[in-house]
Amino acid sequence: MRRAQARATAANQRGYAGGEVAGYLRDPYHRLRVGLALDLLGAHLPGGSTVVDLGAGGGEVCALIADRGLNPIAADVVALDTGFPGLRLDVGEVLPFRDGALDGIFAGEIIEHVYDPALLLRECHRVLRPGGVLVLTTPNLAPLQDRLRFLTGRAPRQVNPFHEYLHLHIRPFTYPLLATGLRLAGLVPSRPRSNQVVWRTRFGELRSAWLARRLPTLGGSLVVAAIRPLRPRPG
Repeated sequence: MRRAQARATAANQRGYAGGEVAGYLRDPYHRLRVGLALDLLGAHLPGGSTVVDLGAGGGEVCALIADRGLNPIAADVVALDTGFPGLRLDVGEVLPFRDGALDGIFAGEIIEHVYDPALLLRECHRVLRPGGVLVLTTPNLAPLQDRLRFLTGRAPRQVNPFHEYLHLHIRPFTYPLLATGLRLAGLVPSRPRSNQVVWRTRFGELRSAWLARRLPTLGGSLVVAAIRPLRPRPG
């Protein structure tokens, strides 16, 4: 398993060696995704809370976290120069934090890249304080268009092993599957949110944030908060 995780990490380092996060945030699709996630962080945490951004890249999301009155820590597999406190880590391994050390964790578009997502979720539970929150976003395996594609015998977009970057998404999720994993890790998931329902054509994309608000499990990204309970679950 460790060898498989090391290969996954190396593949992601090669595939995401540039300024992808900054590029994503220029797209309204991803700006809305991150905005929904930060809304959830702000709703669950008081000002001054410490939040680790897993996969922080150049620190663009850390800056947005700081704008919300929270204290970000930039964490990434490569050395960082973000202007924020930071450290190197591999999200596929044991996280280098004490038990209960963190108020919040932001994991944006990370879990789909991890060989052992169950370990990551257990580690998030361990390092969060009771009442702390993990907010994660991940591409939806079953958005509206892909549900219809599957009925015609075509594979969902997220499992395309030949796509330029989707081939690095080795663990795609639906909301029920993600919620199950969070519960197994001891976390309590929220209802999902989503940014946009997207319909791709050869002429371009049609996007609807209105439909994603009403039917989030049909949207392109899943945005979920998960709380570490104040008391352990019985038995």
